[in-house]
Amino acid sequence: MKKKKTKWIKFRHKVVTGIVRFVLRPYCRLVYGVKAEPFRQQEKRPYLILYNHQTTFDQFFLGISFKGPVYYVATEDIFSNGFVSSLIRWLVNPIPIKKQTGDVAAVKNCIRVSREGGSIAIAPEGNRTYSGRTEYMSPAIASLARMMKMPIALYRIEGGYGVQPRWSDGVRRGRMRSYVSEVILPGEYENMTNDELLERIVTGLQVNEDCADGLFRSKKRAEYLERAMYVCPFCGLAKFESKGAESRCLSCGKTILYGEDKRITGKDCDFPFEFVAQWYDYQKKFVNALDVTADVQKPLFEDRANLSEVIVYKRKELLRKDAHIRLYGDRVAIDEDGGDPLILPFAEITAAAVLGRNKLNLYHGGKVYQFKGDKHFNALKYVNICYRCKNIQKGDVHGEFLGL
Repeated sequence: MKKKKTKWIKFRHKVVTGIVRFVLRPYCRLVYGVKAEPFRQQEKRPYLILYNHQTTFDQFFLGISFKGPVYYVATEDIFSNGFVSSLIRWLVNPIPIKKQTGDVAAVKNCIRVSREGGSIAIAPEGNRTYSGRTEYMSPAIASLARMMKMPIALYRIEGGYGVQPRWSDGVRRGRMRSYVSEVILPGEYENMTNDELLERIVTGLQVNEDCADGLFRSKKRAEYLERAMYVCPFCGLAKFESKGAESRCLSCGKTILYGEDKRITGKDCDFPFEFVAQWYDYQKKFVNALDVTADVQKPLFEDRANLSEVIVYKRKELLRKDAHIRLYGDRVAIDEDGGDPLILPFAEITAAAVLGRNKLNLYHGGKVYQFKGDKHFNALKYVNICYRCKNIQKGDVHGEFLGL
């Protein structure tokens, strides 16, 4: 006899989210300066909630705006921490997904929750923005939304990049707003093509903070910008070091200042970009112009990081502490000069992803390797170079997608 599946949705989820909402409403307002507007049209109907991703607390802003429990699609990383992951599952039961991969199980679980009458929240970007602009969204989100057959609530978060950029540890004093910008009913999108629905979603979630739209105060406002930037407009591929409101290129010594209005100015130079987004665009164009496979004898970068294997949905096992990592144009080499090197060719890597602020996951041969360096570690360059190499190897030398 076939065993009956237990329900995904539990009464305790409603109790837990009610308590969390009560506690976090004043906290989010005080710390993040966010005005999370209640969604008054919700009534008792479940929604597929799609939101742009700016801060580490986005899911809580969303949770304040909606009544009842919301089931978030979350990366496998939070499900691979032993007891803590088990506790999170018991309390709110998020829907796990393997980042940067096509996860059929995640789709099935979304359908399961929708059939049980639960609201589901997904960030279609799959990543927090590095630039302050809403980034690439996979076209698969339109197909998934159509399968759910639920009303779609587009939840827009504004000001988050000023308050807490992805590359920063701190929260700046500023103002944010989060709210449902649009609702798309099943009767509307059933007659749309997937491309039309995708365009509607992208437009509804599009936010561009590549501008001076307020003041965001912090004495450490430039700190850890090096997690995002690794191309210097004066000397090319480089490492940076930041402190307070300044960030300095370690190759040419040029220093920039990051202002309270998010503007960048040169301290000892005429810096060619006014905002991080413009610099970020330049960095992507620079990488997409590189033939990273032309010279693979010399590493592009070298770092130190702890290497773990992620036993997905269970735990993480530390493999090497303070390993020596070399990034080449076609591979990542770990402890290459030692007696037990580990070589990960990009041709064999199925996906590469940045998790959180600066953790790196490489999916290779059925295994998930995670690299966690110090606070200055830049994981983004590994993902970008990996996808640039893959584009070249498959003959798409003009391909612009660099993994995010």
